[in-house]
Amino acid sequence: MTEPRTGTVIWPMQSWPEAGDLWRRAEELGFDTAWVYDHTAWRGATPWYDAYTTLAAAAATTSRIRLGTLVTSPNFRHPVPTAHAARTIDHISGGRLTLGIGSGGTSRTSDGGILGGPEWTPRERAERFTEWVDLLDRLLRGGETTVEGAHYSAREVNMGPGCVQRPRVPFLIAATGARGMRLAARQGAGWVTTANGPGPATRSSSSACRASGWTRRAPQRGATPPGCGGCC
Repeated sequence: MTEPRTGTVIWPMQSWPEAGDLWRRAEELGFDTAWVYDHTAWRGATPWYDAYTTLAAAAATTSRIRLGTLVTSPNFRHPVPTAHAARTIDHISGGRLTLGIGSGGTSRTSDGGILGGPEWTPRERAERFTEWVDLLDRLLRGGETTVEGAHYSAREVNMGPGCVQRPRVPFLIAATGARGMRLAARQGAGWVTTANGPGPATRSSSSACRASGWTRRAPQRGATPPGCGGCC
Protein backbone atom coordinates (compact mmCIF):
# COMPACT_ATOMS: atom_id res chain seq x y z
CA MET A 1 0.00 0.00 0.00
CA THR A 2 1.30 3.43 -0.94
CA GLU A 3 2.05 5.65 2.04
CA PRO A 4 -0.05 8.81 2.20
CA ARG A 5 1.68 12.02 1.21
CA THR A 6 0.80 15.55 2.21
CA GLY A 7 1.04 18.79 0.28
CA THR A 8 0.30 22.46 0.75
CA VAL A 9 -0.67 25.37 -1.52
CA ILE A 10 1.33 28.57 -1.07
CA TRP A 11 -0.36 31.68 -2.44
CA PRO A 12 2.17 33.87 -4.32
CA MET A 13 1.16 37.09 -2.58
CA GLN A 14 4.39 37.90 -0.75
CA SER A 15 7.52 39.27 -2.30
CA TRP A 16 10.97 37.78 -1.85
CA PRO A 17 12.61 37.01 0.55
CA GLU A 18 9.45 36.61 2.67
CA ALA A 19 8.00 34.16 0.14
CA GLY A 20 11.20 32.14 0.21
CA ASP A 21 10.78 31.67 3.96
CA LEU A 22 7.36 30.10 3.33
CA TRP A 23 8.70 27.59 0.80
CA ARG A 24 11.61 26.63 3.04
CA ARG A 25 9.25 26.30 6.00
CA ALA A 26 6.99 23.96 4.03
CA GLU A 27 10.00 21.72 3.41
CA GLU A 28 11.14 21.92 7.04
CA LEU A 29 7.65 20.90 8.24
CA GLY A 30 7.89 17.72 6.19
CA PHE A 31 5.41 18.40 3.41
CA ASP A 32 6.01 16.20 0.38
CA THR A 33 4.74 18.75 -2.14
CA ALA A 34 4.09 22.48 -2.36
CA TRP A 35 1.92 24.08 -5.03
CA VAL A 36 1.10 27.48 -6.47
CA TYR A 37 -2.05 28.59 -8.31
CA ASP A 38 -1.11 29.88 -11.76
CA HIS A 39 -3.13 33.07 -12.25
CA THR A 40 -2.57 36.76 -12.75
CA ALA A 41 -4.92 37.28 -9.79
CA TRP A 42 -7.04 34.92 -7.74
CA ARG A 43 -10.67 35.92 -7.29
CA GLY A 44 -9.55 39.52 -7.21
CA ALA A 45 -6.73 39.01 -4.70
CA THR A 46 -3.59 41.01 -5.46
CA PRO A 47 -0.64 41.22 -5.62
CA TRP A 48 -0.38 37.82 -7.26
CA TYR A 49 3.12 37.03 -8.42
CA ASP A 50 3.96 34.85 -11.43
CA ALA A 51 3.79 31.11 -10.76
CA TYR A 52 6.75 29.99 -12.86
CA THR A 53 9.10 32.68 -11.61
CA THR A 54 8.04 31.80 -8.06
CA LEU A 55 8.66 28.09 -8.65
CA ALA A 56 12.11 28.79 -10.08
CA ALA A 57 13.03 30.75 -6.96
CA ALA A 58 11.48 28.08 -4.71
CA ALA A 59 13.44 25.39 -6.54
CA ALA A 60 16.67 27.23 -5.84
CA THR A 61 15.90 27.68 -2.14
CA THR A 62 14.71 24.12 -1.36
CA SER A 63 16.27 20.70 -1.88
CA ARG A 64 13.72 17.94 -1.29
CA ILE A 65 10.10 19.01 -1.60
CA ARG A 66 8.33 18.53 -4.95
CA LEU A 67 7.02 21.73 -6.53
CA GLY A 68 4.25 22.37 -8.99
CA THR A 69 1.38 24.34 -10.48
CA LEU A 70 -2.16 23.64 -9.32
CA VAL A 71 -3.10 24.42 -12.00
CA THR A 72 -1.68 26.15 -15.08
CA SER A 73 -3.98 26.69 -18.06
CA PRO A 74 -4.31 27.99 -21.63
CA ASN A 75 -6.15 31.11 -20.37
CA PHE A 76 -3.06 33.28 -20.76
CA ARG A 77 -0.22 30.90 -21.58
CA HIS A 78 1.08 29.38 -24.82
CA PRO A 79 2.70 25.91 -24.78
CA VAL A 80 6.07 27.08 -26.18
CA PRO A 81 7.10 29.57 -23.43
CA THR A 82 5.39 27.35 -20.85
CA ALA A 83 7.54 24.38 -21.91
CA HIS A 84 10.65 26.56 -21.88
CA ALA A 85 9.94 27.70 -18.31
CA ALA A 86 8.97 24.23 -17.08
CA ARG A 87 12.10 22.60 -18.48
CA THR A 88 14.25 25.28 -16.83
CA ILE A 89 12.58 24.79 -13.44
CA ASP A 90 12.93 21.02 -13.74
CA HIS A 91 16.69 21.49 -14.16
CA ILE A 92 16.98 24.05 -11.35
CA SER A 93 15.09 21.74 -8.98
CA GLY A 94 16.96 18.59 -9.97
CA GLY A 95 13.80 16.95 -11.29
CA ARG A 96 11.26 17.97 -8.63
CA LEU A 97 8.67 19.71 -10.82
CA THR A 98 5.12 18.51 -11.49
CA LEU A 99 2.73 20.40 -13.75
CA GLY A 100 -0.91 20.46 -12.78
CA ILE A 101 -2.85 21.55 -15.87
CA GLY A 102 -6.49 22.59 -16.31
CA SER A 103 -8.64 24.02 -19.07
CA GLY A 104 -8.92 27.41 -17.32
CA GLY A 105 -11.86 29.19 -15.73
CA THR A 106 -14.08 31.94 -17.05
CA SER A 107 -14.08 34.26 -14.02
CA ARG A 108 -12.98 37.82 -14.79
CA THR A 109 -11.65 38.15 -11.22
CA SER A 110 -8.99 35.54 -11.97
CA ASP A 111 -7.83 35.36 -15.60
CA GLY A 112 -10.84 34.39 -17.70
CA GLY A 113 -10.76 36.30 -20.97
CA ILE A 114 -7.75 38.35 -19.90
CA LEU A 115 -6.20 38.36 -23.37
CA GLY A 116 -9.37 39.70 -24.99
CA GLY A 117 -11.03 38.35 -28.10
CA PRO A 118 -14.23 36.32 -28.41
CA GLU A 119 -15.27 34.30 -25.38
CA TRP A 120 -14.52 30.60 -25.77
CA THR A 121 -17.45 28.22 -25.94
CA PRO A 122 -17.24 25.10 -23.74
CA ARG A 123 -16.47 23.06 -26.86
CA GLU A 124 -13.66 25.39 -27.95
CA ARG A 125 -12.23 25.44 -24.43
CA ALA A 126 -12.14 21.63 -24.42
CA GLU A 127 -10.51 21.56 -27.87
CA ARG A 128 -7.92 24.12 -26.82
CA PHE A 129 -7.19 22.20 -23.62
CA THR A 130 -6.45 18.97 -25.49
CA GLU A 131 -4.35 20.68 -28.14
CA TRP A 132 -2.44 22.69 -25.52
CA VAL A 133 -1.56 19.64 -23.43
CA ASP A 134 -0.57 17.53 -26.45
CA LEU A 135 1.77 20.24 -27.77
CA LEU A 136 3.30 20.80 -24.33
CA ASP A 137 3.93 17.05 -24.10
CA ARG A 138 5.79 17.03 -27.42
CA LEU A 139 7.86 20.08 -26.53
CA LEU A 140 8.97 18.78 -23.13
CA ARG A 141 10.20 15.49 -24.56
CA GLY A 142 13.08 17.38 -26.15
CA GLY A 143 14.40 17.72 -29.66
CA GLU A 144 12.86 19.88 -32.35
CA THR A 145 9.10 20.39 -32.66
CA THR A 146 7.06 21.80 -35.52
CA VAL A 147 3.27 21.68 -35.21
CA GLU A 148 0.55 23.65 -36.97
CA GLY A 149 -2.53 23.34 -34.79
CA ALA A 150 -5.99 24.83 -34.97
CA HIS A 151 -5.27 26.96 -31.89
CA TYR A 152 -1.57 26.54 -30.98
CA SER A 153 1.46 26.13 -33.22
CA ALA A 154 5.20 25.70 -32.85
CA ARG A 155 7.76 26.18 -35.58
CA GLU A 156 11.22 24.59 -35.34
CA VAL A 157 11.29 24.87 -31.54
CA ASN A 158 14.45 23.19 -30.26
CA MET A 159 14.17 22.12 -26.64
CA GLY A 160 17.57 20.44 -26.60
CA PRO A 161 17.93 17.41 -24.33
CA GLY A 162 14.59 18.02 -22.63
CA CYS A 163 13.83 17.57 -18.95
CA VAL A 164 15.70 15.97 -16.06
CA GLN A 165 12.68 13.72 -15.49
CA ARG A 166 12.05 11.27 -18.30
CA PRO A 167 10.38 11.28 -20.68
CA ARG A 168 9.26 14.71 -19.34
CA VAL A 169 7.94 16.34 -16.17
CA PRO A 170 4.76 14.56 -15.00
CA PHE A 171 1.36 16.09 -15.76
CA LEU A 172 -1.62 16.10 -13.42
CA ILE A 173 -4.74 16.81 -15.45
CA ALA A 174 -7.69 18.65 -13.88
CA ALA A 175 -10.88 17.36 -15.47
CA THR A 176 -14.48 16.39 -14.80
CA GLY A 177 -16.08 15.80 -18.21
CA ALA A 178 -15.62 12.70 -20.34
CA ARG A 179 -13.34 14.44 -22.84
CA GLY A 180 -11.09 15.88 -20.16
CA MET A 181 -10.96 12.54 -18.38
CA ARG A 182 -9.81 10.82 -21.56
CA LEU A 183 -7.04 13.39 -21.78
CA ALA A 184 -6.12 12.74 -18.14
CA ALA A 185 -5.93 9.01 -18.79
CA ARG A 186 -3.81 9.49 -21.90
CA GLN A 187 -1.40 12.21 -20.79
CA GLY A 188 -1.61 12.41 -17.01
CA ALA A 189 0.44 10.81 -14.26
CA GLY A 190 -2.52 11.70 -12.05
CA TRP A 191 -5.89 13.40 -11.87
CA VAL A 192 -6.74 16.66 -10.10
CA THR A 193 -10.29 16.58 -8.74
CA THR A 194 -12.53 18.24 -6.20
CA ALA A 195 -15.09 15.43 -6.31
CA ASN A 196 -16.20 14.32 -2.85
CA GLY A 197 -17.52 10.92 -3.81
CA PRO A 198 -18.79 8.70 -6.62
CA GLY A 199 -20.45 10.66 -9.39
CA PRO A 200 -20.17 11.59 -13.07
CA ALA A 201 -16.48 12.50 -12.77
CA THR A 202 -15.65 9.20 -11.10
CA ARG A 203 -17.54 7.24 -13.76
CA SER A 204 -15.85 9.28 -16.50
CA SER A 205 -12.48 8.52 -14.92
CA SER A 206 -13.05 4.78 -14.92
CA SER A 207 -14.37 4.75 -18.48
CA ALA A 208 -11.53 6.92 -19.75
CA CYS A 209 -8.92 4.73 -18.10
CA ARG A 210 -10.37 1.58 -19.63
CA ALA A 211 -10.63 3.21 -23.06
CA SER A 212 -7.00 4.31 -22.90
CA GLY A 213 -5.77 0.91 -21.77
CA TRP A 214 -4.95 1.99 -18.22
CA THR A 215 -5.20 -0.48 -15.38
CA ARG A 216 -4.67 -0.04 -11.69
CA ARG A 217 -0.97 0.49 -11.34
CA ALA A 218 1.53 2.09 -9.05
CA PRO A 219 2.56 5.53 -10.31
CA GLN A 220 6.17 6.41 -10.95
CA ARG A 221 7.91 7.40 -7.77
CA GLY A 222 6.92 10.95 -6.92
CA ALA A 223 4.72 11.29 -10.00
CA THR A 224 1.33 11.61 -8.33
CA PRO A 225 1.37 14.10 -5.46
CA PRO A 226 -1.15 14.05 -2.63
CA GLY A 227 -4.49 15.74 -2.99
CA CYS A 228 -4.94 14.31 -6.48
CA GLY A 229 -6.87 11.20 -7.42
CA GLY A 230 -4.63 8.82 -9.29
CA CYS A 231 -6.45 7.79 -12.46
CA CYS A 232 -7.99 4.38 -11.85
